[in-house]
Amino acid sequence: MTLKLDMLQTIALAVIVLLLGQALRKRIGFLEKYCIPAPVIGGLIFAVLALVLRQANILSFEMDETLKNVFMTAFFTTVGFTASFKLLKKGGIKVLIFLGVATALVVLQNILGVSLAKVFGLNPLIGLSTGSVPMTGGHGTSGAFAPLFEEAGAIGATTVAMASATFGLIMGSMIGGPIAKRLIEKNSLTSRNNNLEMTSTAAKEETKKLVPQNFMSATVQIILAMGIGTVISAVLEKTGMTFPSYIGAMFAAAIMRNISDSTSLFDVRIDEIDIIGNISLSIFLSMALMTLKLWELAELAGPLVVMLLAQTLLMAVFAYFITFNLMGRDYEAAVITGGHCGFGMGATPNAIANMETISAKFGAAPVAFFILPLVGSLFIDFFNTGVITTFMNFIL
Repeated sequence: MTLKLDMLQTIALAVIVLLLGQALRKRIGFLEKYCIPAPVIGGLIFAVLALVLRQANILSFEMDETLKNVFMTAFFTTVGFTASFKLLKKGGIKVLIFLGVATALVVLQNILGVSLAKVFGLNPLIGLSTGSVPMTGGHGTSGAFAPLFEEAGAIGATTVAMASATFGLIMGSMIGGPIAKRLIEKNSLTSRNNNLEMTSTAAKEETKKLVPQNFMSATVQIILAMGIGTVISAVLEKTGMTFPSYIGAMFAAAIMRNISDSTSLFDVRIDEIDIIGNISLSIFLSMALMTLKLWELAELAGPLVVMLLAQTLLMAVFAYFITFNLMGRDYEAAVITGGHCGFGMGATPNAIANMETISAKFGAAPVAFFILPLVGSLFIDFFNTGVITTFMNFIL
């Protein structure tokens, strides 16, 4: 028996799955500790249920995923609005250095993933599905790129990428603290700001009042960028290369943001855009996770474990020897190193959680709390998308 859900029924189910994930995250400490997103929790539970029902020949689901692509594009459009070159310049040389370090890791993650895929005789795109797509990119980038890989013949890429992203969230949180602790104690590093109360950058900022009228402006700006983006994407497609569907909208949003920064023509409502982006991401991830075909993991289970353990080792070695040294070999560098493990294998919230744990024990690190969120939340998605697209087109 197949249960067919139309567009509205599918999104309604996605919202139910999201609410389930939120409820479980509040009640299960492990999920909160490792910053597992609510849509991932609910989506995986539904995917497992769908697997059981399918394998028992009881019920299978057929869903209309039209709105999934709309919410995906909306989210990456909001990411584009964060790409302010004015902010990047204001951050100084250390922000540029860390962006370079993070981008170098992205390249190595993909080289490792593709190389191991060839060793196991797998489609190289499956290798990319364990590289920077799920590691630095997380679930959002996985949901955007993996379907493209499947269209190119990499069966199971979406399931592999989503499973890898969840693994990365946990491992990135587990290795960050111990690595930073080792660096601090081995090099006898101390904080220069022990008299400061350390909180995350977000916690330090004054609470901003949201203006209801600004949500209309933010919505209009997002829709305009998405519309202009279709033209940009059409132009990019004429190059003969393959690009994710959202790339044009992301570029359009970035152009609009930087025009706003350098002129007085209009204001980008970034706070409201960020809220809309978070909502879009949550619904997109719920739909992406609940439609996973977990049965496709069966043949890839063994190689996948090896590939993910290899990515963990790469992250640990890179952070210990590269991130720490290039960021200055001081206490701030050690804290950034612990944070890099969090977003290099998971997401920026994991990085912040790692750094807060480290700073609570060893002392404040205000520079680290400025640099990492700026790169992790604003700029790395742009560079990661470019690297993944280059690898993908080279393979194809």
